Amino acid sequence: MHTEQSKQNPDHLKQLYEALEHGSPQEVINLLDTMHPSAIANALKTLPRDLRPDLWQLVATPSKGEVLLETQGEVRQQLIAVTDEQVLLAVLAILEIDELADLDADLPVSVVNAMVGAMDTERRQRYETVRFYPDDTAGGLMDVDAAAVRMDVSLKAVLRYLRKLRKQKGALPEHLDSLMVVDRNNQYLGILRLSDVVSLGAKTTVSETMTAGVPPISVLTPAAKVARLFEDQDLISAPVVSQTGRLLGRITIDDVVDVMRDEAEQEMMRRAGLSKTTDMFGPIIPSAGRRAIWLGVNLINAFIAASVIGLFEDSIDKIVTLAILMPVVASMGGVAGSQTLTLVTRGLALEQITHSNAWRLLLRELALGLLNGFLWAFVVAIIAFLWFNSAQLGIVFGIALALNLLTGALAGTLIPLILQRLGIDPALAGGVILISATDVIGFLSFLGLATIFLL
Repeated sequence: MHTEQSKQNPDHLKQLYEALEHGSPQEVINLLDTMHPSAIANALKTLPRDLRPDLWQLVATPSKGEVLLETQGEVRQQLIAVTDEQVLLAVLAILEIDELADLDADLPVSVVNAMVGAMDTERRQRYETVRFYPDDTAGGLMDVDAAAVRMDVSLKAVLRYLRKLRKQKGALPEHLDSLMVVDRNNQYLGILRLSDVVSLGAKTTVSETMTAGVPPISVLTPAAKVARLFEDQDLISAPVVSQTGRLLGRITIDDVVDVMRDEAEQEMMRRAGLSKTTDMFGPIIPSAGRRAIWLGVNLINAFIAASVIGLFEDSIDKIVTLAILMPVVASMGGVAGSQTLTLVTRGLALEQITHSNAWRLLLRELALGLLNGFLWAFVVAIIAFLWFNSAQLGIVFGIALALNLLTGALAGTLIPLILQRLGIDPALAGGVILISATDVIGFLSFLGLATIFLL
């Protein structure tokens, strides 16, 4: 058995590429055998599309399932497309139920039907239970193999049940830190910590040592909220219940870590208008199309800002220094707005902003914008005066900057609140709208004031 350290060796990727280019297939297979599935998945992601099938065919069948789980989007779909149907069925047969539910959306219908047809009655029922719920909910994350006991049995009986479970399954459920306590109707009552089972007297009953105050997670709870619960409460596992309180399964920390990682990747990619499932070696035409949409939106914003500048073309012709200073006004407003936008978007994602405190938050951000506006208006007014020897230009420049900093604070607060109310993701569209607002107001205020007071 390979150690985790050897499987995570960063030199493996370099060695693998060299073996693919200059070595024999057996050398590649030997290297793959020393690599963790996540490392193999990473290697496949970084290979050009035409080279992936060659490497994928050399991955051992028992590892293929774990590798597929570590990929997503276009990369996963390509690997599935080049895999023989019988091999796919062999791979799926050894995966856990919740893992199958993560993959089935990318599988051909014929493979899904054959997979379900090959299941025994119990496995099929468990699969259909998990498959019923969306992937981004607690139901989509949960494992239906939750070890449950009754409250009226002894700890000796619990140990006997665990031994029997291990004998039947070959191993206990992963991350088993507690057992779920239920009544005769499978209604969730609390948890029984494994540390108590192995350390207290054998005659002690479950009811005497169980913890009844641990709240379960509703099956329809969004995955992002589940991740926050695990993070805030330092959970390793948690029960999942139906809306009537019936125990359905449990969620473990490894599933939640995947959610956290996906959320972080998705946030980073959304800022550029991309999807976390985008293949960096994907087909050029579809990739260009996705980026073209985002570039088009930004082009529209640029033309709006340019049209505002065009209104003051005569003023710029007469006072050339306006062209030098106006990008400063727009840039400062954009930065100030981005700070507020990031704060508010994060607060909305963490459910820290509600109707009751949104107004106070707006007033706070306006106060911050006002203070920073006065400070930097004074600074830039002095700079403009010393640079261009014009007190009037310095005053106009300072006032325009203060107005745009206030605009940034106002827009950075209101835009994500309005977008969320409209059902639009603030992290995806907020930045584009904000920059457009601060550019337009920045140019309009600076050039407008300059036209009024300097000409």
